[in-house]
Order: sequence, then C-alpha cells, then structure tokens
Amino acid sequence: MPGIRIQYLRGTVWGLTPEQIKTRIVEGVNAHSGQPMMRELVTKLTAPLTAAERDMSPRTMDVGPATYTDTEENLHKLFLDKRYTDFLPVVLPTKERVDAMLAQTSHSPDTHLGTMNPGSVAGENWTYTVRHAAIAAVMAGAKPEYFPVILAIGSTGATAVNISDNGFMAGAVINGRIRNEIGLNYDIGAVGPYAHANTTIGRAWHLLSINGGNSGKVGTTYMGTVGNNGNLIGMIIAENEEESPWEPLAVRHGYRKDENVVTLYMGWGVLSARNWAITDWSATPNYAQTVQDIYRMQNPGRTFGTFTILSPPIADFIYASGYDTVDKLTEFVGTPDPNAKPKAGAKPADPAAKPALVTDFHVVVTGARNNNYWMIGGMRLVQSVQIDPWR
Repeated sequence: MPGIRIQYLRGTVWGLTPEQIKTRIVEGVNAHSGQPMMRELVTKLTAPLTAAERDMSPRTMDVGPATYTDTEENLHKLFLDKRYTDFLPVVLPTKERVDAMLAQTSHSPDTHLGTMNPGSVAGENWTYTVRHAAIAAVMAGAKPEYFPVILAIGSTGATAVNISDNGFMAGAVINGRIRNEIGLNYDIGAVGPYAHANTTIGRAWHLLSINGGNSGKVGTTYMGTVGNNGNLIGMIIAENEEESPWEPLAVRHGYRKDENVVTLYMGWGVLSARNWAITDWSATPNYAQTVQDIYRMQNPGRTFGTFTILSPPIADFIYASGYDTVDKLTEFVGTPDPNAKPKAGAKPADPAAKPALVTDFHVVVTGARNNNYWMIGGMRLVQSVQIDPWR
C-alpha cells in the first residue's frame, strides 16, 4: 500500500497521563504540518482516495546491474552510500569469490532461497536466491565451507535485524559434526566473536537480512529506540555436545545425533547470570533454583521465553542435583509459583488440572570449564532446520 495515509504524532503515548494526552494529542498540533491533530486525522480518514492511492498494482523492485566496472574504492563507497553493508569493511563480491562460494552447494544459483521482511508482520516481503546469499557470505568474509550453514539460516526467512523499537537481537545454535568440520568455537568465548566461523556466519546472516530482507534501515525498517550491539553480528553458538551431560539441543527437538542442525532464536538477548536481580553467589549455589527464579521473574507466557546458556560445569552441577534430563529441569523450572499473586480477573486455578506444558524454556550447553559462569536471557525459538540439504 504505497499510498497509505499516515498521521504523525510526537511519541510516545505510553506513559502520558490522560491530561497530557488531551493537551498534546487530542487538542494538539501536528509538529510537521502545523495543523490541528484531530482535524487532520479526520480528514485523512474521510477524504476521497486519490488516483495514486487507488492504484494497487504490484510494484517491481530494481536490484540494479549484475556487474560493476568502476574502481574498488568507488564500489566500497557505493556500498556505504546505499547502505548495502553494516558499515564495517567488506570483502568485495567478485565473480570468482561468489563462484567459489556457490561451488559448496548443489543448488542452482538462481534457486529461490527465502522470503524475508524486517518483522513478522512489518514491511515489504523481499525474496532472495542462493546467489544473493553467496554474495552476502563473501562480503562477510566467510569461507566457502561455511556456506551450507548460511544457506540453511537464509532458508528460514528469519531476519537477524528486527524492526521493533525494542532493539531485539537474533541468535542461532548449531549442532552436529559440522561444528568441527568448519571450526566453530564451543570452548572459551563460545558466545562471542572469537572464531572466524562463528563471526562471519553471524555477519553473513546480518548482511543477507539487510540486502535480501530490507532490514536494518534506520528510521524505516529499523526502529530500535536505543539499539542493540547484538545487531552487528548474529550470535552464533555451537553447542559443546562433548561436555554436556544431556542430549544435544537438536536431538531434543527430534533430530538424530548424526544430523547437522541450526536452531534460530530471537528476543531481548542474554547477559551474565551474575547481573540478574535474582542470583546465588554463595559458596554452594543452587543453580537450578536460580534458573527457576529468573524464569518466574520474566513473567512466562508474556515474554520471549527464557534462553539459558550453561557452561559445562554449571550443567554438571544441575545434572548432579537430580536433573539428569533437560525435561526434568524444564518441569521444575515451569512449576507454578505458589506465592505468585493471581492476575486481576483471573479464574481460580483448578487444583485437579495438570500443569501447563512449558514450551518457552530452552537450554544449551557451551563454553569452557575455567570458571562457574553462565548466561541467561529472554529469547524465543524461531525454527530448527537441517544444514546438509543445502550442501
């Protein structure tokens, strides 16, 4: 709807008193046009549509020329001016480099890979091909052997840069033998940008979101009020399956242990468990209880869920305290809080009813054993996909 009428008002409404709403909005003036706010709004709602506004014919998107013949310096400048990058230097996607990336997949370069927009219901749907993903992978500095992972992520249509005012971030967990094949880091610094594979796969996802999904354009398709530094490089986590006392995340989602799988998440992000209001740093911490306390504090059912990243020693402590499966830990974490106050207007709970199945609690084990640190935050599951079909 390119001609949709939009009424400007100076945000936000949330937080204003009724008197402030009356003064600033109902009786206020549009700061852009200088016209009375409500008179202008009524006019936009009732005035007949113009010919341009009635034109609902599809619009075609111009992707530009397939090749470029100017200097490298000017091409770098063009990428910056057109916002084709994340503002960091990129590897220029020459034909030779893109072809080397494409050689890592059996799929045709023109195969439709995915459809993406900046949010689940916001913005235009853009489509992109395997070739577009290869270009993003080259620009990110990825090695060709990483390409099947990048294709698997791209096939979901999940953006790494959400349009929301909240500055959400995205992440992915990778399981299977491919972790070692391409050198993903799941030891010291596992959640950070401390391996070439983790860093450039996350960056390729971001660049594909910008150029294939129309994401990350400040003021139009990105509206993070204060932003999120996690939007620069998608958080790529390889699970430390060898050091985990439990089945890998992908196996718990129904995949075989010999399958290579990537699982996507999005939400607020994660931070050290030490920085939560509820934490236990006693001589003998009860880690399972801390996880439950944080889960309850996040008001389950109304957030993005609880995404828990346990280092191997923390996972071992929880395992040894009686939670020999993640299902048992999940059941404990999701146990209703007996001290919680019922919501206003809520019906009394049926004591005979079975507890609701907890689906918004997720655990992954990664990292090293050099100290008892772990991370937790609010991120929801997006989708799990196999990697090998994209080889």
